[in-house]
Amino acid sequence: MRQEQLISVIIPALNEEASIGVVLDAIPAWVDERIVVDNGCSDGTAAVASQHGARVIEEPQPGYGAACLAGIAAAESADIIVFLDADFSDDPSRMQSLVDPIIEDRADITISDRMATPEGRRAMSAAQYYGNRLACRLIKLFWGYGFHDLGPFRAIQRSSLVALAMADRDFGWTVEMQIKAVRRGLSIAQVPVAYRQRLAGRSKISGTVSGVVRAGAKILYVVFREAFRHHMR
Repeated sequence: MRQEQLISVIIPALNEEASIGVVLDAIPAWVDERIVVDNGCSDGTAAVASQHGARVIEEPQPGYGAACLAGIAAAESADIIVFLDADFSDDPSRMQSLVDPIIEDRADITISDRMATPEGRRAMSAAQYYGNRLACRLIKLFWGYGFHDLGPFRAIQRSSLVALAMADRDFGWTVEMQIKAVRRGLSIAQVPVAYRQRLAGRSKISGTVSGVVRAGAKILYVVFREAFRHHMR
């Protein structure tokens, strides 16, 4: 617990046996609950996560958003929910920079900004870098808010998250959350974070051509879908 706020961390995971233990060990001691969502792992991710103190739940339907939604349902007592990737590309020990603005009523949602440092930009793949820039420019065009990144390392009040009525079960999760946060008038803080190459293996999204194409297409689809809905109101 941090300043009387119960904190839950949700970590979607797909075959991250080599990194999940390191990620969990780096999470601050004040975090109340570590939830690892097994999104169809075929390796020892779930066993390692349990050994390192996580509560493991299963979401067999593939998809980053599906895993996040399952984690949210499990974190029913949380005041603040943090989303964190399982590959150790973000530094969990810096979580207070995302959580404290919410605790101190300076933000309803905080988004990690990997673009804020040269090291972070270099660690991103070309697909991540240019895809993020395009999506953020489209959000600025349609809704007038200048995001720098779609960083998956983020925190949000549970009450605010429920109000967003998140629905995407795939690659559009992060951009859907940011668009809905703007449309709902949430107070948003973009937080510079240290970012590095993943600890082991290859990204299931940016590490393959098919992953890049599917993720990019879905992100653009969500942006234009939400823009159409906004225009029709």
